[in-house]
Amino acid sequence: MAGIGWRLAMQSALYGTDGFFVRPQSGPADHFRTSVHASPLFAGALLRVVERVDAALGHPATFDLVDVGAGRGELLSALCALLPAELAARVRPVAVEKAPRPDGLNPAIRWRPDVPQVVTGLLLATEWLDNVPLDVVETDEQGRLRKVLVDRHTGAETLGGPADPAELFWASRWWPGEIGAAQGELGTAREAAGAGRDDRAPGRIEVGASRDAAWSEAVDRVRRGAALCIDYGHRRDERPPFGTLTGFRDGRQVPPIPDGSCDVTAHVAVDSLAAAAGHPYRLVRQREALDALGISGARPPLSLATTDPMAYLRALSTAGAAAELTATTGLGDHWWLWHPINLDLPLA
Repeated sequence: MAGIGWRLAMQSALYGTDGFFVRPQSGPADHFRTSVHASPLFAGALLRVVERVDAALGHPATFDLVDVGAGRGELLSALCALLPAELAARVRPVAVEKAPRPDGLNPAIRWRPDVPQVVTGLLLATEWLDNVPLDVVETDEQGRLRKVLVDRHTGAETLGGPADPAELFWASRWWPGEIGAAQGELGTAREAAGAGRDDRAPGRIEVGASRDAAWSEAVDRVRRGAALCIDYGHRRDERPPFGTLTGFRDGRQVPPIPDGSCDVTAHVAVDSLAAAAGHPYRLVRQREALDALGISGARPPLSLATTDPMAYLRALSTAGAAAELTATTGLGDHWWLWHPINLDLPLA
């Protein structure tokens, strides 16, 4: 069976000719549910972030609002509808997406395949980086790291040649595990990276260097303002031993077959991402960030049901939507990575 590395396979399956994310006939919302699709409360929380960044910048004449991995423009459309008139007149919304511009999109939203060269305002990346293609390596019976190859039509995997030095270095710094004494170069890389030793076998490693580079490049475009990445992921002390690569189609989790028929995604190494950008940062769970922005899943007091039943039902509905956005083992476990850039501005 012939196979190729996962990074090339994902690139073709997701972004190649008629790839999963570029075909016009369907969008991501048809296949999986994100915070953007779950509730308008999410856009409302991000509106508060936009307003805070705008105030910290001194209300500039032009405020860039850039959404990387914009899907079909759902988040920007919701934000544009919520913006106060004075701010809406200054905001320049930009959707960064490889798919064609969808029909009926707000004409104020610019649509382009890459991040603008200069951004003054807020750059958002909501569940973008989990779809940035990456390579996968795995330990063989001799304890050596080898590249995982995949058949694009069946998803069947085999082990290929040795991991390259860049993959070894990234793994030694960001993915815990004793790779094997035979790989002396890895031990040297581990010492250079300042990483501690760990006696656990690494098993399968999803090499996040491509995501680090993509995020760093996007953040570098922000001259003043902030960059906010929202995605599901893990940190060094909680890496999954067997990886996270999976697929989604029509709202169901499916095997990650890179033939273009399904989403292929893997969790993000968020601590590696944060370090790669080279700017101060804060990393918090979504439930913590939303709580600080006034989104709570707490039920309204029962007394309200007696005094104002309609208000109670509205509050109950809002609490239910907030509970989904903040749920443990659900959307609430997403990470928010916040970089203020040439600006002294905490996340909340």
